[in-house]
Amino acid sequence: MHRKGFIFDLDGVIVDTAKYHYLAWKHLADELGILFTKEQNEQFKGVSRKRCLEILLGWGELKVSQSQFNSWLAEKNEDYLQYIETMTASEILPDVPKVLNFLKEHNVPMALGSASKNARPILKKVGLIPYFTSIVDGTQVTKAKPDPEVFMIAAGELKVMPQHCIVFEDAQAGIEAANRAGMTSIGIGKKEILTEAQYVFKDFTEIELNFIKELAEL
Repeated sequence: MHRKGFIFDLDGVIVDTAKYHYLAWKHLADELGILFTKEQNEQFKGVSRKRCLEILLGWGELKVSQSQFNSWLAEKNEDYLQYIETMTASEILPDVPKVLNFLKEHNVPMALGSASKNARPILKKVGLIPYFTSIVDGTQVTKAKPDPEVFMIAAGELKVMPQHCIVFEDAQAGIEAANRAGMTSIGIGKKEILTEAQYVFKDFTEIELNFIKELAEL
């Protein structure tokens, strides 16, 4: 019997902060006179802020100085942080607490593995900090997913071997990172997008506790 560890991505898995990223990017795009739609926003999922701004400026065919670029990066982040200031527990995605509570009751170690530098303040706002033994966020990671670094650090902090870790992810890059780490990958979203995941569920409402129990080998 091996100890199992569960690792959760944040955006799109536990809470939906994608809408706030969208609003903050849209705000900046409007300011710069660049058309920015929800469809275009899909291309920004799981991509670093710096890269997103490069893409946006590419669409607008804008060439800018490094200092202007940095100032827009900061502006977008400030805007985003103002949106997440207003977050409450009501924004936790459906049935996520059901799974977190079950794992906590059975003392299964849990980590958060997110590229977001704002992971801690978000978890604090929605009241989920106590569930996680470890929080690995964008401040500790140098390589973005699909590099498995974030999940390997989380496994190390949970003191669980990578092959005994189960990862919940909503982005293709995250699923690839979990697979490269030799972990069990569970996609949250659309089957046709998350083709590499070992299991895919639309959201946590489709996940039975028996399934979690089997994964955790309880």
